[in-house]
Amino acid sequence: MTRIHSTAIVDPKAQIDPTVEIGPFCLVGPGVTLGAGVKLLSHVVVEGRTEVGEDTVVGAFASLGGAPQHLGYRGEETSLIIGPRNSIREHVTMNTGTQAGGGVTRVGSDGLFMVASHVAHDCIVGDNVVFANNATLAGHVSVGDYVFMGGLCAVHQFSRIGRYAFIGGGAILTRDVIPYGSVWGNHAHLEGLNLVGLKRRGFSREAINDLRSAWRLLFAPEGSFQERLDDVARVFTNSAEVSEIVEFIRADANRPLCQPSQ
Repeated sequence: MTRIHSTAIVDPKAQIDPTVEIGPFCLVGPGVTLGAGVKLLSHVVVEGRTEVGEDTVVGAFASLGGAPQHLGYRGEETSLIIGPRNSIREHVTMNTGTQAGGGVTRVGSDGLFMVASHVAHDCIVGDNVVFANNATLAGHVSVGDYVFMGGLCAVHQFSRIGRYAFIGGGAILTRDVIPYGSVWGNHAHLEGLNLVGLKRRGFSREAINDLRSAWRLLFAPEGSFQERLDDVARVFTNSAEVSEIVEFIRADANRPLCQPSQ
């Protein structure tokens, strides 16, 4: 049987799994779906057309499914979809999408969103991410799996962050970050590869060596960037990790690429 605290306000139209726990002073709107094992600890607001995946725990004063912070939004019905087993801590905010941006903000599974981190409208966030305190995404940002976002970092709208990237604390990111990259600073620059993260995630020595060799070739001073990119693609055809970087760079993008400082 669903456990709902007497002070919580839950709209009868909300779809609530019987195993859900809703703590004191929470507010759950009519368009909300809460999966099995979801826990809203206290003072949580879940509104709009929002789905929260199974076994996700939401901390005090978090706000999920609020209207997008976008001047063009006119009340259209858009969505926020949150995957299973996320830990969403105190004061986290996640907004629904906009009609112009596809209508959906999507968050993957098994993420940790620390205090006051923010996922804006139309963002696509992967699995197993970590957002440290006050990490902030503007609208339409894409974040790959296993990305670590440092505290107080901020990401410009329409930016892309590749898988396994590391964004340093306080970084102001206005450019795309390649998979496996590590960036720092204001404005952020590419500092190197996320070697610590790669080792922790069990990447082989061979894979890491290929990435390091590809890095040196890609960001060498000789030739044009396009020439170096073509060389990397040709030399490392057998490396899935390097090929991922090449494909990321060659993909259509709204933002320039974050590169090492000169």
